[in-house]
Amino acid sequence: MTLDGKHALVTGGGTGIGLAIARALAAQGAQVTITGRRAEVLEKVAGNGLHAVQMDVASEVSVVDGVAKAIEARGPVQICVPNAGIAEGRALHKTDMEFWRTMMAINVDGCFLTIRECLKSMHGTDWGRVIAISSIAGLKGLKGASCYSATKHAMIGMIKALAADHLGKPYTFNALCPAYVDTNIVPQNIESIMKRTGMNEEQAMEVMVGANPHGRLIAPEEVADAALFLCSPHSGSVNGQAIQISGGEM
Repeated sequence: MTLDGKHALVTGGGTGIGLAIARALAAQGAQVTITGRRAEVLEKVAGNGLHAVQMDVASEVSVVDGVAKAIEARGPVQICVPNAGIAEGRALHKTDMEFWRTMMAINVDGCFLTIRECLKSMHGTDWGRVIAISSIAGLKGLKGASCYSATKHAMIGMIKALAADHLGKPYTFNALCPAYVDTNIVPQNIESIMKRTGMNEEQAMEVMVGANPHGRLIAPEEVADAALFLCSPHSGSVNGQAIQISGGEM
């Protein structure tokens, strides 16, 4: 497979799953725009086909400007990966509007804005892939994280509707739904579990590992390989899907 001549845009591309996907796409020849709120994080990993653009997915102005800069520099976006998001659990009766709006703004609005702006250029090309990074929480209710689960369900609904809108056209829309992945979010999740349950650090880690049926955290590269498949020559019939990467979760 070669992605030579293709321009990919990955939000939250400076760390974790986003960085793994960006590097995998670049290794196949794509020019990859990585975006994030922290310029210093992006600049540390830029190079070798990765190009940094500072962008806040919760801001419409920032997304419009950021995607426009990327298109001006590297051409139409043909691989759009809305990956940026926050993961935090909180009981619903303890959820205030500020928490709810922040989660929605980053996880849902950010996905919508990124896809919208990338599609404007993708529609002028003869091939395109939108790969949203949802979560296993988008397919089932995640205990103690009703707001987060709602955002990840919303992403999948958006992807399915977009796939229906583009049937018969050379663009596909899919969501990847990983369970607990070994990223820099893990310490935050541990702290959140400890705060909610009174567990110690080891017990909190066991909750995450134990939630994955194969008894280990998922490597970011496993998610990246699934994204690569969706960009491969024979992936065109995979459309409107929420693909689990969860070690056997049913």
